[in-house]
Amino acid sequence: MSMPAIGRCAMAGAVVVALVAMASGAADIAPADQRSGYAFMGRETRAMQDDDTANPGMLFVLDGEALWVRKVGDAAKSCADCHGDATASMSGVAARYPAFDAARGRPIDLEERINICRGEWQQAPTLPFESQDLLALTAYVAHQSRGQPVAIADDPRMHPFIEAGRALFQGRQGQLNLSCAECHERIPPAIRSIGSNGRAWDRCSGGCATASAACAPNPMPTARPSSSTSSSISCGAPGGSPSRRRRCGPDARLQACRARSDSDVS
Repeated sequence: MSMPAIGRCAMAGAVVVALVAMASGAADIAPADQRSGYAFMGRETRAMQDDDTANPGMLFVLDGEALWVRKVGDAAKSCADCHGDATASMSGVAARYPAFDAARGRPIDLEERINICRGEWQQAPTLPFESQDLLALTAYVAHQSRGQPVAIADDPRMHPFIEAGRALFQGRQGQLNLSCAECHERIPPAIRSIGSNGRAWDRCSGGCATASAACAPNPMPTARPSSSTSSSISCGAPGGSPSRRRRCGPDARLQACRARSDSDVS
């Protein structure tokens, strides 16, 4: 296996472990204190979320609905051939991911479950992560659980992964020696809400933890919660969660932050 491939596998594993930790983190918060990322949004973003005709994430949901009934692979099967009407069969499914997969001996997320079904049942090639079709199918499946609480199973087999993810989430790293928790757990809600509009989000999209201290997690078109304070599923801009996690990694740099720091010194 080439080094880039190894890197991709390692990143995928780390992302799933981190997702497990974030999803389970809601269990550490008293039910009365658990809130969806929607609660931290600005007025404009809430208005977009409340209106499906204005929400760009719904374009992916519509694409996913078409893919759901499309026959693919050597088996010439569609998702609907096995699962029927998604509005009934997929209700609540996304809210249970990440989940432990006994055959693989590790947790998997919703995107991987979709690819497993494609490979094993449709005999079709797996879809690349972040691809249009995988984002669309994920958005469509997760849409059937919109508004439902995230409910990761209390599976003892998940516990080691949860603890590993907790360590990743709370561990300091990168240029500024900050952890995920610095922005997504310890920042007061009033500050987090500043970033819930697009203008503030632009400042932290490059991965600088200093800028992202003002940013709230936007809701995703997947079952994964957008932070440890999230407790329900909503549908927003597709693909944001994995992309943001890559930008928040140990090599993340934001030129705007560095430029501002340099100008302050001079």
